[in-house]
Amino acid sequence: MKLLVIGSGGREHALVWKIAQSPLVTRMWCAPGNAGIAEERLVQNGAPVECVAIGAEDLPRLLAFAQQERPDFTVVGPDNPLAAGVVDLFQANGFKIWGPNKQAAQFEASKAFSQDFMERHGIPTAAAGTFAEAVPAKQFCASLGGRCVVKADGLALGKGVLICTTQAQAEAAVDEIMVSKTFGAAGQRVVIQELLEGMEISLHALCDGKVAKLFPTSQDHKRALDGDAGLNTGGMGTYSPAPFLSDAELRTVGDAILQPWLRGCAADGIDFRGLLYPGVMLTKSGPKVLEFNARFGGPETQVYLTRLDNDLFELLLASAEGRLASHELRWSANASVCVVMASGGYPGSYPKGKLIAGLAAANALPNTKVFHAGTAKKDGATVTNGGRVLGVTAWRPTLRAARDAAYAAVEKIQFEGAHFRHDIAAKAL
Repeated sequence: MKLLVIGSGGREHALVWKIAQSPLVTRMWCAPGNAGIAEERLVQNGAPVECVAIGAEDLPRLLAFAQQERPDFTVVGPDNPLAAGVVDLFQANGFKIWGPNKQAAQFEASKAFSQDFMERHGIPTAAAGTFAEAVPAKQFCASLGGRCVVKADGLALGKGVLICTTQAQAEAAVDEIMVSKTFGAAGQRVVIQELLEGMEISLHALCDGKVAKLFPTSQDHKRALDGDAGLNTGGMGTYSPAPFLSDAELRTVGDAILQPWLRGCAADGIDFRGLLYPGVMLTKSGPKVLEFNARFGGPETQVYLTRLDNDLFELLLASAEGRLASHELRWSANASVCVVMASGGYPGSYPKGKLIAGLAAANALPNTKVFHAGTAKKDGATVTNGGRVLGVTAWRPTLRAARDAAYAAVEKIQFEGAHFRHDIAAKAL
């Protein structure tokens, strides 16, 4: 079968790498892809994955490409094309595609939509309010004593979330989003939640409109600096499994969230076929959903797919076709750790075009894979081309061994200004 993957980040590199292992896949394109994706080969016939210079949000050109090349199946990685309706567009033109449609993608595209959905359908979440004006938003912050999380309603690349512990911080956060428009149109409205305390974990569930298959636990590291200091990012590293929930506890938490979510989707006429990724806080009063994402998390994808024993292509096809009930997800007993190497200045402004050395040496280590997130080719060399540049991932029988192996691989890679956290998985160890 011929496959098209849409996206260019570490998540998409991991998806391409895993799908390329399927004996059913005979040709694959990635639009636009990156320098690492261009080096992948299909297990079936050794054919290279072909990167196509079409942006993930350029829906007209993506459709024109599909109409020319006729892929049998398309996999969408990032949130923006999902929110823009790429799934609806492809389906309307007769193409089979994986990912939630525009209506279902609202779980991520609008925090106000998902907050309202959770409250109406009894999904445990934080006390919250949604506001289109700054003054009432600040008054609500005051009612929470300034201890709150101020979120841009729309998509903001994982950065439109400001955590506040004082009223002064909360008012500054409201101004930054609503008045200064730091996150652009995403800040037309804000959702303000009470600041929950506890251990935060990432859950993932593959859905087909009727059933949801829960992944094992993982834990992301959102802050830029060691010790959870610094600004929020799209994720500086992750590991799986996380030791804070047993398998039985994971099922209990999953049921408390996914069962009312599935019932709510059925009641509201939402046909969600794709990956649901709730961020969950384990509070003293039970698990509570912080927010929903409607696609694989990055860098969670890197640790999940290095542990997945199934053929990913078969699972995604079953998800799109409503056949997931007949599939069981199988996971390696290994632990996996991903350390993100970022450009100097990220998550603020950062330079591009810095030469990257040591990739081959890192990839040569056993059970180690360097996933490219923000890279490009320049004069035959691999250079930086984004804020998060690489997701250096290793899997081993124990979490400590996986962590040591990931950092050993990081030490082999150099580029000017590179920074990374030194404490990925430390909470578990």
